[in-house]
Amino acid sequence: MSGTETVTPSRPAPAAATGPAPRTGRRRGPTGTRAPYLFLTPSLVLFGVFSLFPIVAAVLMSTQQGAVLGQTEYVGGDNYQRMVDDPLFWTALRNTLVFTAATVPLSMVIGLLLALMLNRPMPGRALLRTVFFTPMVVSGVGVGMVMAWIFNGDYGVLNNALATAGLPRGEWLTSPDMGMVTVVLAVLWTRVGFCMVLYLAALQSIPHSLLEAASLDGAGAWQRFRHVVVPQLSPTTFFLLVVNVVFSLQAFDLLYVLTGGGPGFATTVLIQYIYRSAFANGEMGYASALGVVSTLLLITFTLLRWYLGRNDEDNR
Repeated sequence: MSGTETVTPSRPAPAAATGPAPRTGRRRGPTGTRAPYLFLTPSLVLFGVFSLFPIVAAVLMSTQQGAVLGQTEYVGGDNYQRMVDDPLFWTALRNTLVFTAATVPLSMVIGLLLALMLNRPMPGRALLRTVFFTPMVVSGVGVGMVMAWIFNGDYGVLNNALATAGLPRGEWLTSPDMGMVTVVLAVLWTRVGFCMVLYLAALQSIPHSLLEAASLDGAGAWQRFRHVVVPQLSPTTFFLLVVNVVFSLQAFDLLYVLTGGGPGFATTVLIQYIYRSAFANGEMGYASALGVVSTLLLITFTLLRWYLGRNDEDNR
């Protein structure tokens, strides 16, 4: 042999792990995929008891006829047929549409104008924001009593002020023509502050860089408002539109205290007619049918507004 070879002994292969293989994937248990359902269970139970169950019960009751605590009789679609032939239903529906068409856009427009005004530096800005928002937190019954005192035809504050100024008094609560106008003014006083606060928060979240870039491109104040501010406010506008429509369709306490639906049926909205049918006339089946129609109107409007808003976003 010409030399000595060094042979390196090969190392033995490592022994296989004897323990259980590590678990991969999601852990199933109280802290795994079941955890979200455990957290959702209280809310689902409350929704089922206080929302879903009353809706189903109202739909079933709308097919029956009977007193509040008496025996009921299945009548099928007779309550809905009666609704079609009921002139008071169409009067209440027309009043509801007029009331909604007047309060929703006016409250949003006035709220936006106030938000634009209070978004600028000015003395007493924080106090004015509080003053405009305060009516929103006052109960509807309290607002109705105050408004009834202001608009009273005999000793009301407004008529006394008009008489002092040498102007004729107005029949704010006793005239069929002025009754709805008075109700709309009272509701606007309570709802404008809510729209103002949300619009103000949305205005303060608009990046200043967008407005500065528009100014550098030569856009004026109106062009900046139309092409920059309004598109940035579209989510808030959509939310306020839906919420205000819901408020208008459910307006009851203020209208009930202020006019009671009168004079005659001049200010009777759909929710008041439901209350009168259920508790004044004792017709729970017919009142349930009215409630089902009111809910369907609200759902239809919400879906339609969501569809139109989605198409607007797709076209941008």
